[in-house]
Parts: sequence; C-alpha cells; structure tokens
Amino acid sequence: MKSIFLILSSKSYNYFFRRFSFDFQNEVIKTKNTFLFLTLLVLSFSIKAQNNQIQKDSTKTEKLDEVLVNAVRVNADSPITHSNLSKKQISKRNLGQDIPALLNYLPSVVTTSDAGAGIGYTSIRVRGTDGTRVNVTINGIPYNDPESQGSFFVNLGDFASSMESLQLQRGVGTSTNGSSAFGASLNLLTDAFSKEASGEISNSFGSYNTRKHTVKLSTGLLNDHFEISGRFSKLYSDGYVDRASSDLKSYFLQAIYKDDNTLIKALTFGNEEHTYQAWYGLTADELKENRRQNPYTYDNETDNYWQDHYQLHWNERLNNKWSTNIGLNYTKGKGYYEQYKPEESAADFNNLIEDDSDVIVRRWLDNNFYVLNANVTYKKKGVEVITGLSYSSYDGDHFGEIIWGSHLSENTHIRDRYYFGDASKNNFSVFSKATIKLSEKLTGFVDLQGRFVNYKTNGLNSDRRPFVTDVQFSFFNPKAGLTYKNSEFSSFYTSYAVANREPNRDDFKAGVSENETLNDIELGWRFHKNKVQVNSNLYYMFYRNQLVLTGELDDVGSPIRATSGKSYRLGLEIDANIQFNNKFNTSTNIAISENKHRNFNSDVSGTIENLGDTHISYSPNVVLGNMLNYTPIHQFQLSLLTKFVGKQYLNNIDDKNSKMDSYFVNDFNISYEIKPKTIFKSIVFSGLFNNILNVEYISNAFDYGGGDIYYFPQATSNFLLGMTLKI
Repeated sequence: MKSIFLILSSKSYNYFFRRFSFDFQNEVIKTKNTFLFLTLLVLSFSIKAQNNQIQKDSTKTEKLDEVLVNAVRVNADSPITHSNLSKKQISKRNLGQDIPALLNYLPSVVTTSDAGAGIGYTSIRVRGTDGTRVNVTINGIPYNDPESQGSFFVNLGDFASSMESLQLQRGVGTSTNGSSAFGASLNLLTDAFSKEASGEISNSFGSYNTRKHTVKLSTGLLNDHFEISGRFSKLYSDGYVDRASSDLKSYFLQAIYKDDNTLIKALTFGNEEHTYQAWYGLTADELKENRRQNPYTYDNETDNYWQDHYQLHWNERLNNKWSTNIGLNYTKGKGYYEQYKPEESAADFNNLIEDDSDVIVRRWLDNNFYVLNANVTYKKKGVEVITGLSYSSYDGDHFGEIIWGSHLSENTHIRDRYYFGDASKNNFSVFSKATIKLSEKLTGFVDLQGRFVNYKTNGLNSDRRPFVTDVQFSFFNPKAGLTYKNSEFSSFYTSYAVANREPNRDDFKAGVSENETLNDIELGWRFHKNKVQVNSNLYYMFYRNQLVLTGELDDVGSPIRATSGKSYRLGLEIDANIQFNNKFNTSTNIAISENKHRNFNSDVSGTIENLGDTHISYSPNVVLGNMLNYTPIHQFQLSLLTKFVGKQYLNNIDDKNSKMDSYFVNDFNISYEIKPKTIFKSIVFSGLFNNILNVEYISNAFDYGGGDIYYFPQATSNFLLGMTLKI
C-alpha cells in the first residue's frame, strides 16, 4: 500500500491528474480533434519531465511496455496453457485479413468468415467455444462488447499493423479484465516506442479486388523522452461471396513519455466500417447452384459502424521491487445496419406502416464504454505479487428507424422510430495473483478474483416486446497451479481454475437468467532444448449450465444459445517447433478432444426426451495446424501452411443429417526482405496464396431444424501480394 500512496501523492501525478482527468473525458466525448488531444498530453508530459528527475537503475530488466499487459498475461513458465505471437511473426501474413485469420494456425483455433476471404465479419472459436466466450483485451482494456460479449474484429481494421505482440491463453487462463474467459483469452499489446525516427508505406493487392494501404510514422525519441507515432489505413475487398464487400478506414495515434522509471502512453485508435451483409448463408441447393451467390438483393443491405477508442496508461517503477500501472479508457461506438423487409405487419412497426407494406429500416446502436484499471506489482527474488482492480461502465441505446415504406401510415415521417430500448452495465473486479518459488524446482501460482456485475435494460426489443432486466451477479473465481522444473530443459505443470459468467443480452431475451460455471483442470509438459520445443497439455473442462449454440440465428445474425445442464470438454493439445537445420523448421500443433453433454434433454417431435450423452455443437474432435518453413537465404522465407478441422455437429442432439464436413486446406506464404544502401532501410515483399489446392469447403453453418441448414462457403484459391517500404 505504501507504493500506491507514493505514486498517487507525487506532485507530478497530482498536477497531471487535476489538470487533465476532467478534460480527458470531455475531449473524447465532445471532439474528434485527435491531434489537439495528443498535443495537450505531450505538453503535460513535458511539464512532468521538468519537475521529476529519476535516478537510472542499471539492474532493471523488465520492459515498461510489457507492464501494460503484465496483469493479464503469463510468462513462459506459468502453469497456464498459452501461445504467443510476436510482431515479426504477425507481419509475415499481415496483408489485410482480420485478426482471427492471423490466429488460424494456433492450437485448437477454428476461424470463419462471412464474406469467405477473411476480411469483414470474421470470428474465432477456441476449444469449441464461440467468440463471445473468448475474452479480448487491448493493453489490458476489455474489448468485448459488454452486452453481447462478442468481439467484432471488423471494427479493428488493419489493427495487426499496430500490434507489438499477442498472447492467446486457452481455457480459463489467468484473471483478466472484462467478461470471464470460457474458452480462451486473447491479450493484444499495441506498438512499443521506437528510439529512432521511421516511416513505413505498405500496400497489398489481391483476389476479389482486395487492397490495403497503410502509412506509419514515428518521430523516434525526442530529447530521449518523447515519441509521437501514428498509422492510417484503408482496406477494401469485394469478398468471395457476391457483394459481401468490406470498406474499412482506420487510424492509430500514440504519444509517449518515458524515462528510466516512467512510461506514459496516450493513444487513440478507431475504425469506420461499411460492409454488405452476408450472414444469411446458403441452402444446400443454392450452394450447388452457385456457392458465391448472396441471398440479399437490396442494394444497401449494409452494416455501418464507427468506433473510436481513447486510452491513457501510466506505468511507474518505484524501485526494483515495486511498480504500478493505471489505465483509463473511453470507447464511443455508433452505427446501424440497413435492411429491406417485404410485406410486413403494421403491429410490428408501431402502426407506422400499413399491413403488407414493404419497408426499409435502420437498426441503431449508440453506446459509451468507460474503463479504469489499476494494479500494483511487487517483485523480489522468487516472488511476484500483482494486485489490481478494474471498473467499467457501459450505456447503450438500441432503436430502429423507418427510412422508407411502400405504404406508410398517414402521420408517419421518415426516420420515425418504431422501437427504443436502453441498457447499462457496470462491472467491477478485484484480483490478486502470486507466483512464488517454493524450491529450486517447484513454483506455485495462486490467483483469486472477485467479480461483481450489474445489468439493466428498459424499453422494447426490435420485435416491440418489452425487455426489462435488472440483475446482479457476484462471482468468486479462484485459480491455482504448480510448475515443476525437473531439468534445465523440461518442466511439468498443473492448474485448476474456476470461472463464472453471466448471460448476455440475447440470452436474457431468450429467458436465460442463471449464470454458468466452468471448472478447468490442466496438466502439461514443456520441453525446450536447442532446436526442439514441445508443449503438450491435457485439459478437462466441466460445466454447469453451459450456454451452447443451438445452431440457429436470431433476426440480426447472432447465434442463439441455450442452457446445457452438465457438460464437459476433454482434450489433448500438442504443439512443437523443430529446427531441422539452418534452412528448414516446422511448427506443428494438434488438438484431439471429446466434447459432450451429460444426459442431454431436448424437445424431439414435441416431447422432451433424454438423449443421454451427446456431442456439443460446433466442437470438432480434431484440429490440426502446421507451418513448414524453408529459408534458402537470409531474409527469404517460404512457408507451407496446413489446417485440418474435423467434422462438427450443428446441433446438440447428434443428428447425423446436421453436420459440417471436415476440411483440409493449404496456404502458401512467401516473405523476402532486402536492405538497400540508400533511401530505404528495408523493402519487404510478401505474398499469401490461400487454399492452393482449390478446395471447396464450408467452415460455418446454421441449422434451423427440419433439414433447414444454411452454409457459409469459404474462398477457393486466392492470393494477396504486398510490398512494404521502410525508411
């Protein structure tokens, strides 16, 4: 507590906080003048630099940039199952596809794309659990939408170009901010500061009229303390599916002040997206007729959304033992999707139209999201303790407008609202996690979290039914583990974790009000020696009231879930990196699992029947990924990327007619860097040739019952080519 008092009572911090905390909220709410916002912050850092001189300590080894995610990430020896990707690894395939596509070759990961080519609306499943159960943070700030709990990567266009690294924890993982992780947690860290001034122009082009244009700039460290950097991107694709276009414009701006013990980051990033809808899918007959067709025919059947994020992070290292981190966030999101609806009922539109009128509607979201994170870290030889809290507040309006009708009522005006509802959600969590070296070979890990949620809604749903909710949840999520290092090269670990999770907005609409509970047991072995690295683990995840996908979609394309009762996921994951020689290496992973309901009850032919143990929907028993890399000369790499996903049931009753076939897809990646002696520091040529065997495959489908199945075809052979100029 002494360290917290020291940092909060420092003259510089009080000056900064008093002057800018109130202005910060007002600036982000009232203005889009980002450059002014950053300039003010840089000036404040200058004042701090003049009033604070901190002695340099040559014994420090931890990067202050990494403190941003220290509270939600784990290290290599932690008893938590995880995978890391560095900036260098990400950049080789970063040619415009969304973040899920870049994660496709990690263990137990399955990805899909509405438009079929990995750009636009893309999603991820880990260990068979859907994307609403994957906790996503950016610099420790929750990214999941608080109401739907989903992560919409379409609102992070070209964000990979501004990422320093990422970590994917599978299972419950360590305590994180925001909604609990029920399948995985994904932690993104944005660009670190650069000592030298730099510039970068990146362009890529490819199939389906895909193109990405990116400009990055950095001042480098000015006066050894300040840096301003930024990125602007434009990304467009027609999509593999007809008219499933994506038009994304994004930015990332960052100002940094640093000295030996302090790192302050002020950053803002945002995205404007316009996508043509492709979430309906195709019937089996339509698939055979033309797998690229789109059932939507209205010219402006589009989704349009604007999202801007503002973050401020203050990392302070007080001495070799104590450090603190404070993070503030404000996110503004607003947008709508437009839809043509034929022959509608007047009652469904508040009698603003006449019966059997054709109508065009816009359904809006308008929301604000505030976050405060704070944590303190204590480290000395053999001990690390991190204690922190996170508070978030969300408010959102849901409403629908009529913008055209073939037979409007007499007093109806364009943009009249036919429904309105609002919602608010407050989330407070506090945690303490400790890593303690118990002996020369044995390390213990304990992580305790309390999480408290309040969710309220009022008004009407889009179907004009009342939707009034006022619920509170209090959760205790303990985690513990041991790591035993039996040799210099080998270690074993085991962990047990509990997670509790509240229903999302759609679950409440469907009548679900109970929380779900997950118990996760992990047992792993790691071997790292010279040119061989092997990570393997067994997991047993057993649930109470697990919310599983039913195979149906609601009226806005969101998957519908239902309570399962008791269920489990049992699996083996192995990933290995082997360097055969100085030219060949491979990175291979395989996940084999059994995913079952226990004594599952379902409505079959109008009666409730006990079907015994059945498969959980969208949970393949086998997922395999492989990267075979060949480096004939320095800075030139060729990679063959392979992905196999086993068959998946589309419902939970083991219906043999409701399956998605397994698929096996191969991609080819090429990267070549040259370093000219003048003008440019580096020129990088890259290429990604997807689905080189031209496989016609399906990665997603939905079953409405009675054989009414809709499929989402993925792109056949396609390519992306890019060139990056660095100065």
